[in-house]
Amino acid sequence: MSKIYILDTNVLLQDPYSIFSFEENEVVIPAVVLEEVDSKKRYMDEIGRNARQVSKIIDGLRVSGRLHEKITLENGGSLRIELNHRAFHELQDIFIEKTNDNRILAVAKNLHNEEHEKAKENQKRVIIVSKDALVRVKADAIGIEAEDFLSDRVVEVDHLYDGFIDFYIQKDVLSSFYEKGEISLSELANHPFYPNQFIVMKDALGGSASAIGVVSSCGKKVKRLIFNQDHIWGIRPRNVQQTMAFELLLRDDIPLVTMIGKAGTGKTLLALAAGLMLSEDTRRYKKLLVARPIVPVGKDIGYLPGEKEEKLRPWMQPIYDNLEFLFNTKKPGELDAILAGMGSIEVEALTYIRGRSIPEQYIIIDEAQNLTKHEVKTILTRVGEKSKIVLMGDPEQIDHPYLDEYNNGLSYVVEKFKDEKIAGHVRLVKGERSGLAQLAATIL
Repeated sequence: MSKIYILDTNVLLQDPYSIFSFEENEVVIPAVVLEEVDSKKRYMDEIGRNARQVSKIIDGLRVSGRLHEKITLENGGSLRIELNHRAFHELQDIFIEKTNDNRILAVAKNLHNEEHEKAKENQKRVIIVSKDALVRVKADAIGIEAEDFLSDRVVEVDHLYDGFIDFYIQKDVLSSFYEKGEISLSELANHPFYPNQFIVMKDALGGSASAIGVVSSCGKKVKRLIFNQDHIWGIRPRNVQQTMAFELLLRDDIPLVTMIGKAGTGKTLLALAAGLMLSEDTRRYKKLLVARPIVPVGKDIGYLPGEKEEKLRPWMQPIYDNLEFLFNTKKPGELDAILAGMGSIEVEALTYIRGRSIPEQYIIIDEAQNLTKHEVKTILTRVGEKSKIVLMGDPEQIDHPYLDEYNNGLSYVVEKFKDEKIAGHVRLVKGERSGLAQLAATIL
């Protein structure tokens, strides 16, 4: 049975090309959705960019015919703009407010009623597609099918790549790894592995012996970790995953590192410690650049007074907190004096990164889960020769209105680069900030 998909505004603003994601079915865009898109096109952010892109795409389709009469798409489906929402007055008895969401529901209800008047063999399923959970709930309440838009998800299952795997092996193979420092992947099992993936090898017979190895860039061997230092800028890895993180952060042959973990797992602290060592101690990089997107948690605090540095300070404070810990500063203003004297550490907002080329720098992007796919592409294409970039965040703590755990920029990079030998990833699973922080991250 063919289907009629009615798209909510948030679907188009999340993915301007979503129109073409419904195969040989009919796509309907209510007129009120176009009004909402039009109201967003002046925004100078990702939502505004997508609104303008949607406008261009739909305008380009006008050459195929009159949009309100239905036009054929290249994928075999069709598109039309629906002007009729007669059922709106019927729904006002249920949903009192005259909102745009209710007008979209009215379009769906009207089409649903029209389809039920046809012969059974000619009926089409009418489905609302929305990123708004309440729109889907209200649609279900009035007897209309509703779905989330999932084509923008970077993983098909509810599980992102962890960057490591536990593997039980024979004791003689484990002994060979201890002796030689490497083993062939063929000695483990016929199992798919990714370049730079960590393997926690354990005794298959239940013994206490274990070892951590990392898949070589060529994908043929498991090698011993290169990281063997007791501490980096006073920071010692407290668990297996933090050891893995240091391995990725310090290796020259891995210019892209992604780290995912809940609050308090040490993502920012580990990255800053590694960045300070490679930029200040070994001089491998000329500068340490730390940036994060400006996305408020809860209600925005509005405009801030002062110069750019003063305006950015509240947004960048989590970075400064970690730097104060690493430099062991005690007095107010002491950290600012240290950073001013060093001159090789730059704390910046991602707002100012477009158009830049960043060579020979250690780049840390914090809170990357609040970036869209387009924004993360913009950032990665700024990375210059001999630079290293670290993207980190917690996909479960997203403040962006149109992103979730599976379609944000950080998850996108993790999944797209897991097959690449120049990239490495690890999920930090154990909180080390405090017992309270770990408990809160787990149960709240």
